[in-house]
Amino acid sequence: MHRLSGFLRIVLLLVTLVTLCHARQQCRLVSKLDVQPEGSDPQAPLSASPTSSSQTVSQTASASATPSITPFNYGKDTIRGVNLGGWFVLEPWITPSIFENTNNSDIIDEYTFGQMLDADYALDVLQNHWDTWITEDDFAAIAAAGLNHVRMQIGYWSIPITSADTNYTTSVTPYIAGAWPYLLRALGWAKKHGVHVILDLHGAPGSQNGYDNSGQRGSADWAQGDNVARTVDIVRFVADQIGGMIDVLELLNEPGGWQSDIADVIGQYWQDGYNAVRNATGTSLKVMIGDAFLGVDNWDGFLTYPDAQGVLMDFHEYQIFNYDQLEMSQDEHINYSCQVLQTLSNYAKSNLYTVSGEWSNAITDCAKWLNGRGVGARWDGTWQSNQPTFGSCDGYTGNMSTFSDDYKKFLRKYFESQVAIGEAVQGWIFWTWKAENADDWSYQKGLEGGWIPQDPTDRLYPDICSNSTS
Repeated sequence: MHRLSGFLRIVLLLVTLVTLCHARQQCRLVSKLDVQPEGSDPQAPLSASPTSSSQTVSQTASASATPSITPFNYGKDTIRGVNLGGWFVLEPWITPSIFENTNNSDIIDEYTFGQMLDADYALDVLQNHWDTWITEDDFAAIAAAGLNHVRMQIGYWSIPITSADTNYTTSVTPYIAGAWPYLLRALGWAKKHGVHVILDLHGAPGSQNGYDNSGQRGSADWAQGDNVARTVDIVRFVADQIGGMIDVLELLNEPGGWQSDIADVIGQYWQDGYNAVRNATGTSLKVMIGDAFLGVDNWDGFLTYPDAQGVLMDFHEYQIFNYDQLEMSQDEHINYSCQVLQTLSNYAKSNLYTVSGEWSNAITDCAKWLNGRGVGARWDGTWQSNQPTFGSCDGYTGNMSTFSDDYKKFLRKYFESQVAIGEAVQGWIFWTWKAENADDWSYQKGLEGGWIPQDPTDRLYPDICSNSTS
């Protein structure tokens, strides 16, 4: 078994003590705060003042003894961030080597990774991955790149909720638990380097979308049985235990609202999850929801002040998962971004502060296993027959040494068009910091290759959306 560092052993001991203490209801890692209305502007309550109780909670909750950082002024300061994808929730296209090394093509997600492998071996692989995929050096590099946020993903199976915290099952079989102390260490690194954290529940019981990024590829059964109520308890536990160590808690990533049973429950889940966080942390912790693929206009007037406060909307914007998007020219991709800018800007003006929380430089779905392990790409016709094809994948993904100068020039222009979306609202978060073999998706490689600027406010095309049409 992979050996934990001395630091991680200490963190793990702290987690154990906190969990035991929590189970006996004799202490809390995060103190309870009263919910106090503030201001009359529908969006004004989102920002905590530097003297608010969020500083106290942050200091109380920190298990890493690192200094606190100034609370972020949400709604006034612009979020500029990057996702740490594939770290605490595996995705085959981000780290294909982990899946290839199993020598079992039936292992297609983190669920089957735990189900089909020896538990000790699986834990050893995961511990090595948790320890090495993102390190403190990455947090330092993210800060040096002028970014002020990371969005970190976590699966429900990694959250050490106990039977004292829920009336529902706490079993996570066949998932391999154990990421929690690594998450706590990462929160310490973020604070040390002045990087704010959005913690995103990326995988929920039953899978909220049927994608491998939820932990389980296949059917989306989150709306069935006790899964939704169980998820509310999980969110409450996270807020209670580490609410002071993070800035924003995202209640659920990409719930599949195209599925009627999920569409029917997602609004109530957002409300119940919001209430759970507020009961656990008061107003100090911001709450993020998503549009559930229903469009932001579907959420007009939802969770706005005075019914709620401190809520942000997360909108994900990719242009590669439908054939009509893939057939767009490079200029049409730019124009598409500018139309999204107008939609989000109109929504944010009278509703929730809005963040473009996932997007990338990719204009093809060519990255290996992007559509799932063993699944090809729409772009070159290797996914489905009798569908449009657009050419070879060569030179569009993989190692940037294959990228032409013209392609890199376009990548910079495309990057700026999508940054413009976030800058027109409350911010943006690129997907993702690194990938083993998809440089068009990597912020790290974009910096190295020059199509992402060393300073995210630098613009070669400052008026890129000025001539777009709505």
